[in-house]
Amino acid sequence: MTADTSPSSRRRLLKSGLAAALASTGLASRAQSERTVRLAVLTDFSSAYSVNQGQGIVTGIELAIEDFHRLYPRSGMKVELLQADHQNKADVGANIARNWFDQGVHAVFDLGNSSVGLAVVEIARRANRAAILSAATSSRFTGDACSPVTVHWTHDTWELGNVLARAIYAQGGKSWFFITADYSFGHDLEAQASTIVRKLGGKVVGAVRHPMGTTDYSALLLQAQSSGADVVAFANAGGDTVASVKQAQEFGITRKQKLAALVAGLVDVHGIGLGSAQGLLLSEPFYWNANDGTRGWTKRFLARYSKSYPSLHHAGNYASALHYLKAVAELKGEAGDGRAVVDQMKRMPTRDGLFSDGVIRADGRKLHDVTLYQVKSPGESREPWDYYKTVAVVPASQAFRPLEEGGCKMV
Repeated sequence: MTADTSPSSRRRLLKSGLAAALASTGLASRAQSERTVRLAVLTDFSSAYSVNQGQGIVTGIELAIEDFHRLYPRSGMKVELLQADHQNKADVGANIARNWFDQGVHAVFDLGNSSVGLAVVEIARRANRAAILSAATSSRFTGDACSPVTVHWTHDTWELGNVLARAIYAQGGKSWFFITADYSFGHDLEAQASTIVRKLGGKVVGAVRHPMGTTDYSALLLQAQSSGADVVAFANAGGDTVASVKQAQEFGITRKQKLAALVAGLVDVHGIGLGSAQGLLLSEPFYWNANDGTRGWTKRFLARYSKSYPSLHHAGNYASALHYLKAVAELKGEAGDGRAVVDQMKRMPTRDGLFSDGVIRADGRKLHDVTLYQVKSPGESREPWDYYKTVAVVPASQAFRPLEEGGCKMV
């Protein structure tokens, strides 16, 4: 067969070549004008912290992406979202994060479990990618482990120990016994609360530690009971808090001792049940039933994720992702320099409708007001998940560790 070399054939080839070139130019132009920002969620999807974290965090960030596009319709930014389970193992989380950064992920979110978070923050620093923490709670993230690519959004062990220890001490809790999760988060939380108790003039009479995922706390509770402490404080979280507080009630500890669940949140109270949790003091900067804005956002959240009402960390990842995307938009879609993005986040006030308006400090600590709540009795609750009554609002300036006391090398 011979090739068709007629004039008409040559004209068709020229036209098709020109069309292809024009199409290619158009695609290149669109590719240059639309930048892809790649976010990733690294959290607990399968074990003790999965209800507080897990898929609800993905839902929160999906809502943030939607709201970003609504607020910045001409940003020229496409946002992709990945997710993975770190299995509460630092080496697993570190390997996932390293692979993500190698594949072009610009920011990793949540990092629930402080041991995982500490490993990933160092990898993010070396890769110059942003690490935005919510459920990872250790105050080290804005202390000796601070980094120019890190923002710590929701709460931390210093704030939790400070707000709750002061409130419970004022109610007569002078001597304390700790039941503590045996990893960096629990150790840090116990240390921070103990420091505050001692500064106030109280004393710590003892402490015991348990591995994450413990199911039987009877031996630990017997030690707490026999200590005679005014306060039995649980320096744990998630399913561990639910199980330990429930069993403490079964042991009758509350007849003579106060219970302090230092990191209990809405989802934990739901798991414990109002009958057992009533009267607990806890501190949170977000509560779904706080105002019209939080209630409206919660309706949107529940339409996507009906397993539970939003936890602090579901809301924290929404707010931090929205602020991150706003910062990238201010940088014309350039997300590749994690330090530059975090610097921009620090320059911008934080406004998201879920937390009080605030700022991100030089050490990466996001500042907002914190509310001290008391858990309602079953008779006081008026609707599903209506669990809290306000005791006091603690201003950000009083709730969080002073900048000069953290030991952050960037300050």
